[in-house]
This record gives sequence, C-alpha cells and structure tokens, in this order.
Amino acid sequence: MLNITFGALRVRPCVAPVVGGQWWRWRSTQPQVAAAAGEGQLSDRDPEWDHARPFDELPSPTLFGFLKEFGPFGKYKDGTLYDINCRMRELYGPIMRFRGAFGREDIVMSFVPEDFEKVFRTEGPWPRRTGMDAFVYYRKQQRPEWFKGYGGLLAEQGESWHNMRTIVNPIMLQPKIIKLYIDKVDEVAREFIGIVNELRDQKNELPANFNEWINRWALETMGVLVLDARLGVLSRDQTPEVSKLITLTKDAVDLFFQLDIMPSMWRKIKTPGFYRLMRTLDQLYYVIADKIDEAVERMEKNPGASSDTLSILEKLLKVDRNAAFIMSLDSLFAGVDTTSSGSTGVLYCLANSPEKQDKLRAELRQILPDKASHLTPENMKNMPYLRACIKEGLRLYPPTSGNGRCAGKDLVLQGYQIPKGTLVGMGQLVLQRQEGQFTRPSEFLPERWLTGPAASGCPSAKEAHPFVYMPFGFGARTCIGRRLAMMEMEILVSRLIRQYHIRWNYGELKFKASIVNVPATDLKFELKDVKD
Repeated sequence: MLNITFGALRVRPCVAPVVGGQWWRWRSTQPQVAAAAGEGQLSDRDPEWDHARPFDELPSPTLFGFLKEFGPFGKYKDGTLYDINCRMRELYGPIMRFRGAFGREDIVMSFVPEDFEKVFRTEGPWPRRTGMDAFVYYRKQQRPEWFKGYGGLLAEQGESWHNMRTIVNPIMLQPKIIKLYIDKVDEVAREFIGIVNELRDQKNELPANFNEWINRWALETMGVLVLDARLGVLSRDQTPEVSKLITLTKDAVDLFFQLDIMPSMWRKIKTPGFYRLMRTLDQLYYVIADKIDEAVERMEKNPGASSDTLSILEKLLKVDRNAAFIMSLDSLFAGVDTTSSGSTGVLYCLANSPEKQDKLRAELRQILPDKASHLTPENMKNMPYLRACIKEGLRLYPPTSGNGRCAGKDLVLQGYQIPKGTLVGMGQLVLQRQEGQFTRPSEFLPERWLTGPAASGCPSAKEAHPFVYMPFGFGARTCIGRRLAMMEMEILVSRLIRQYHIRWNYGELKFKASIVNVPATDLKFELKDVKD
C-alpha cells in the first residue's frame, strides 16, 4: 500500500479504500485551495492567530522523557504504534509537540479530527509532507547524477512534486488500468496459494515465518504491476539476484526507520547506519535499473502495440523515462510492506470472526463457483462484502498510524499557534479503535460500511468524523497506488478465504512500531480446506 504514509509519522502506504470506485464520504472532504496572496491580509494566517497561545507552550516531552518511556529500556520499548499513540495522548493530551533533535524539525501531534480537517482544508494546491530526510539526501545530495533532479512522489515537494504527479496521475489513477492487471495479479495469487498449501504442518498451521512469505507475495505482485515482470521471489530455489532483492528492500525499510523516525545524529554526523543505507540504495538502484532496461527492450520489439494494452511501466516510459524509473523504485519501496501489512490485518480479523468469514465465503462462491475459477474485471464488480471486510480490517489494523501534513499557513489548533510549514501528525489509529467515533470500535463489523438491508442492525461508519478514517491519505497527495493496492488485497483475500477456513489460535496479534506496522507475532494461521 505506497502510503508509505509514507512523513515522519507516517510513510505513505499506496493503497486506496474504494468501494465501487468511490470513497465513502458523508460530507464534502474535497480540499479547498488556500486563498491567493493579495486576496486579504489574513490569507496566510488563521483569524484566531493573535488570540492563540504561543507555539512554545504546547505540551512537549523532553528527549530524555521520551526515551524513558519509549526508548530501548523504556516501558513501551516493545509497544505497538497503537500502544505508543495511546500513551502519548494519556501523558500530553489531545495535542503535543515533539521538539526537533539532532537536526530534525519539530512535529505537532494531534488526536482531534477537527484539526485534521483544518490542516487538510488549508494545505493549498501543493501539499507538503516532510520527514523522509535520508531519502531526499540520497537523491538530491548523494546521487544527483542518477536522479537528474527527480525526487519522486515520496520525497519531492512543491512544484517539483506537482510536475511529477501530473505525469503519473493519468496513468496510475485510471480505473481501466486495473482491468489490465487482474489476470496477472490473480496468477501470482494462485501460485501463492499453491505455496501456502505446502507450507502447512501436520496441524494445518503455517510456519512462524509466514510474514516473510506474504512479503514475497507483495513483492512479486509489485514486480508485475510496476516492472511488468515476474521477479521469481515466490520460488523456494531462489537465484542470488532474487535473494539480494528481498534483502535489499527489507534493509532499506529498516534503515529508513532507524534514521528518519528514531532519534539519529546522521544529519550532523554521518553514522554507520547512514553509510549502510547509502550502499543499500545504490545496490537497489542497480537491480531496478536492469529491470527497466529489460522493459525498454521488450517495448522496442513491439513498437506498434495499442495504448490500451500497454502496461503502467510502458505508458510511463513513453511519457518520461526518468519518471518511469523513479515510480518503479518508489513503488517497490512503498508498496510492498504496506500491502502485506494491510492484508495481514484483514486476514487476522476474518480468522477471529468465523461468522463474518462464512458470510464472505458465500459471496465469493457466487464469484468463484469453483476454487480454480479465474477472477475477471466482470466478476469482481459485485463484491461489496469483500470490500467492506477490507475497509473494516484497515480501520482496526492500518499499515500506518495516521497521516501527516505540513501546515499550509499559520494555523490555530486547539487554541495554540501552529506556524506555517510545521509538520502535523494525525493520530487517527487511536480514534479508529477507541470509543468516540465508531460504535463498538473494538469489534470487526464489516456491515458498518454497507447500506440498506445488508447493514440492518449494525452501527454505521457514517457516524464517524469523515477525516478520522483515511488509510490512503487525502486530496491531491492521496496515495497514487490506491487502486492497485485495493485490487491486490481483494484478490489475495478472495483466494485464501475461498480455499481455506482460516483460524487464529495464539491470542492477540501484535504489530511492532516501524515505518510500516509489521507483525511482531508469528503468523501461524490455521488453514483447513474448504470442501467445495
């Protein structure tokens, strides 16, 4: 899911919550462009500014106090992102400030949805989301000759970001592009089901390292989507190149978390971790560049192909080769862990809800009368309960803890001055899972996302503030890969639930804090074959 959400508090995963092609919205959430300069003296300042409390008065932990709670020896050193967010709100209230350290900028953290809406509504036409400093450094300082000024959608800001987004939007966000990939992504999923079947032990349980296999599925699928190639990472007999690709993508995510999320001195003094990340990104660059070259060769052999049959990569290559390369690299970085994390959360919820799982399977039997039936653009049009299950799973176990945006002008949030350009993190994970927004928030209730008779007797998601649940971001900077990510999860969940009765026998599933929420518990799902 690219929402790697993927800022300092959220790397934007690339996945989008779409039901029937539309976002669930119960009042307008369309971004409003900030007033142009010269339209009024207060165009760049909140009218409440002069009467608000100074920025320096925001509740704020000291670096020592933060490390005492959440550092290597703190009470919450192994806490999930949900645990950490709950504890921060308990200690500091509904709004707080993380003071910058070791060259980092200050971050404001809010747990009030009205704040989220205010930040989004005033972000302007070029939304900013900072925090990936090491990513930016690599492309702009370490290897400018390779990237030729292209920072990519994850790291770029301002007009440069807008120009890149203008290139990729018409290609990545076309609903019809999904149709080209359903059969290819389903082919990967069917192959994955065959591997899953062999992984089960005598108790029909999957191995402790099953999370690695879900990541491999996501990486193989992403190769099909953005490189137009099978990478071969699902094979047990891997080539050295494939093993290297798996290791590099994992190391890159881990190192970004250490350098850009956790306290690090690399901005002042180049640390061993910094140099390791630079080497890792160099190696990843060479691997992806080879795949891009192979795609160019394939295109040159078939120059007259219809534009309707061209892959995402081929369409991008025709427009801008540098943009094609950057998007491929970003997608592999941002779209693997996010999609696998989101899929894991949905499967865990279904494994603990046999009645919901049976209801979903009944829907899937109409789409896939036989387990070996193929998924097609036509038969995937009517899958409302599947999409509701995915939305509800992402509510309870999103890949990231929330969104982040830089204030588009001087704002006042909860009576405090927030200067223009300050990164505001949005603690949506806490609000999605606690009382106050959703009725019975701890329960897995896909019906809350449905309407009509199917939702009878169930609380509606309409009761929540519309800016609380946004797993793929908002507005112009919403996740570019959301349609693709949703398709990936729909196909994987369809295949697994149609094939198996899934159960979970090991207590609560924990997710450890990282750039993306990754399972800290062994994924030993129990899978029993469905008879028909």
